[in-house]
Amino acid sequence: MSTMVYAGREVKRARYAVAAVFAVHGAVTGSFATRIPWIQDHAGVGAGQLGLALAFPALGASLAMPLAGRISHRFGARTALRGLLALWTLALILPSLAPNLLTLCLALFVYGATAGTADVAMNALGVEIENRLDRSIMSGLHGMWSAGALIGSAAGTLAAHLGTDARLHHALAAAVLTVLGAVACTWVLDLQPAEDEDPPPRFALPPRSALLIGAIGFCAVFAEGASLDWSAVYLRDELETSAGLAAACTTGFTLTMALARIAGDKVVDRFGAVRTVRVSGVLAALGGVLVVIGGHPAVAMSGFALMGLGIAVVVPLCFAAAGRSGPNPSLAIAGVATITYTSGLVAPSAIGGLAQATSLVVSFGLVTVLACGLVAGASVLRAGDRDRPKAGPPSAAVPGPRP
Repeated sequence: MSTMVYAGREVKRARYAVAAVFAVHGAVTGSFATRIPWIQDHAGVGAGQLGLALAFPALGASLAMPLAGRISHRFGARTALRGLLALWTLALILPSLAPNLLTLCLALFVYGATAGTADVAMNALGVEIENRLDRSIMSGLHGMWSAGALIGSAAGTLAAHLGTDARLHHALAAAVLTVLGAVACTWVLDLQPAEDEDPPPRFALPPRSALLIGAIGFCAVFAEGASLDWSAVYLRDELETSAGLAAACTTGFTLTMALARIAGDKVVDRFGAVRTVRVSGVLAALGGVLVVIGGHPAVAMSGFALMGLGIAVVVPLCFAAAGRSGPNPSLAIAGVATITYTSGLVAPSAIGGLAQATSLVVSFGLVTVLACGLVAGASVLRAGDRDRPKAGPPSAAVPGPRP
C-alpha cells in the first residue's frame, strides 16, 4: 500500500467508521436469521432441504473471500469496502424472493459470497487501524458486530410478530442499511496500492501461519455455535428445565460474549494476545466442565456464561494476528475467515450427530476438549501482540501502512 499519512484524529474517526460498518454487517445477519421460518414457508422447503440451503452461505463465502484482497488492491480500500458492503446489504433481499429450493440455494450462495468479501475487507481495515493506533480495537469492533446483530434481530422479531411480509421487511432493511453503510464508509481510511505493488493472486492457498491461527478460531467458533444452538436444548432435555429458563441460558451466553468483546480490548492491551487467550481458554474449559458435570440448571447456566466469556475475544484476536502474520494480510485474513465460517457451519450438526449417537453430555465434552485447545495453541497468536515502539502522541502524524 502507499505511504499516505493520516493524522491521529483521522485515524480515530476511521476507527468509529469501521465500528459502524461492523454494526451494519451484523444487522444484516440479524435481520435475515429472524425471518428464516418465513423464507422456508415461502420457498416451500422442508427441514432437510432448508438445512441443505443453509450450507450455501458458507460455500459462497469460502469461494469469494480470497477475492477481497484483489478487489481492495484494484479499487482502494475505501471504495472496495463501500461497494462490497453495499452488495452485502442488498443481498439481504434475495432469499425472501426465492420461490423454490434451487433459487433459494442460489440466493444464499450470493448472500454468503457478499458477506464473506465484506467481512475480509472490514477486518483488514480494522487491523490496519489497530496498527496505527497501537492498541487493541478488534474485540470492540466484533462487539459492535454483535450489537448490530442484536438490533437487526430485534427489528426482525418485531416484523415477524406483526406478520410483516419478509420481502417488504428485507427491502426496507436493505435500503436503510445500504445508506448507513455508504455513509460510514466515507470516513474509513482510503488506502491505495503503491505504484510498484503487485496485485495479490486471484486465488491462493492461505499461508501456514493463517492455518494455525485459523485452528484456534475453529475451536472458539465451534464452542460458540454449539452453545448458541444447543444450550437451550441441553437445559430442557438433560436438566428438564422450563422452556423459558432454557431460553434464558442462551440469552445469558450471548450477553456475556457481547460484554466481554466490548471490554476485551483493555484486557488485551494490558496482558497481550497470547496470555489473554490462554486465560480465556481456561475459563471456557471450566465452563464446559460445569456444563458436563454440574447436573443442576444454575450450574449449567453458569458454565455456559463462563464459556461465552472465555471464547468472546478469541476470534477478533485471530483476525488481528492474521493481519500481522505475513506480507499479504488480506489473504491471511481470508484464510482465517474461511476456517471459522466452516467451523460455524459444522458445529451445530456435529453436536447433533454426536448427541444422537451418544448424548448431549458427551457432545459438550467434545466442546470442553476444544476449549482446552485454546490454552495449548494460544502461542500461535503471538503476531497479535504489538511489541513495536509507540508511534507517538495521538496528534502526531501516523505513517502509512507497510508495503
